[in-house]
Amino acid sequence: MTNEGYAAARMAAPRIWAHFSRQLDAARERGRRIDAPVPDPRDMEVVIDAAFWASLRREEGYVPRISVAILPPERTEHPLRFERPLPLTAAALAKVAPAVERVGIHLGVWHDAGELCVWGTLRTIPTFAFVLEVAAPGLLVIKHHQGEEWSKFVNVAVLEGDSVKIVDPLASKLPDCPPLLAALLGFDSPASWNRAGGVNVLVQLAVSMRAHGRGGLLLVVPRGSTAWRESIVQPILYTLNPPFAELAELIRGETLVSRDHRQWQDALERVIDNIGGVTAVDGATVMTDDFELLAFGAKITRRRGSPPVERLTVTEPIEGGTADVVHPTSLGGTRHLSAAQFVQDQRDATAFVASQDGRFTVFAWSPCEDMVHAHRVETLLL
Repeated sequence: MTNEGYAAARMAAPRIWAHFSRQLDAARERGRRIDAPVPDPRDMEVVIDAAFWASLRREEGYVPRISVAILPPERTEHPLRFERPLPLTAAALAKVAPAVERVGIHLGVWHDAGELCVWGTLRTIPTFAFVLEVAAPGLLVIKHHQGEEWSKFVNVAVLEGDSVKIVDPLASKLPDCPPLLAALLGFDSPASWNRAGGVNVLVQLAVSMRAHGRGGLLLVVPRGSTAWRESIVQPILYTLNPPFAELAELIRGETLVSRDHRQWQDALERVIDNIGGVTAVDGATVMTDDFELLAFGAKITRRRGSPPVERLTVTEPIEGGTADVVHPTSLGGTRHLSAAQFVQDQRDATAFVASQDGRFTVFAWSPCEDMVHAHRVETLLL
């Protein structure tokens, strides 16, 4: 621990430990195999503290990008082990950070001679192992693995300065919870994370939209419907004819690469980056709910005869979060207002909005509330 001490680490560690314990108990009840130990709150606090101070350092001018797993080397495959473990300090973490900057590589931390230390690096993470990622200076994300090799980690908590947000898994149980939110919380069915399903595709699209940093708006509309055109200024600048169907064909298993899982995954990543890229173009990107890309650069307008959207419910899936009814402009600029108007007019559609500052909002119609519901999910996408 540093002399200064990171106060948020002391506050967050017991809550994070309780979250992991509940998740593991629920997983065991479902018959899932648990291969990772749950670190005690003190170990979590020490790792969070060291990572926070490391995130504020500079090593040869670079910001450290670190991923740390609290795991003994015996619980992973082919670990890279140091002959002499490193001390778990901010200086040591910043120094070794270049070795784990690439995706999928983590520093392994476990006890040696009664003290937590860095024993080496690892690539294979067991389900529910405690993983901490330094996302930016002062921004830490606690997460665990889903179990599938290529699925996104499930976020447990986000610490930014003195702000601590613990993800609320019960958010997926709320009425009108969109599939994307359930997937990010880790409570969708396993089938939805393979080529036969589609929820994970939405997660990857959301991550890709957020990654380009330009902001974007994706409208997902029912297949075979043309009603969405009533809410779009005509003509659309970039209409696709025929629709771009590569993603849909991959999901349905209609391509040659579908016989090889690795080739299929590589092809999926390429096409998602392609679609994510067009969302950076000014205007909305339109895609069907079976993943055929119809247009991009579309301008949203209020459907004839429809009232302007005046209010919506906004929530964030974190513990202690509240549902607030606000005007759409309180969430952001034109993209947010346009997305809310579109969903109010096209109630069987969903809108995904990525902001330039990293915020990400899913707009969906809520029959229970009889209004647009805005789900803030950037905490789950980090």
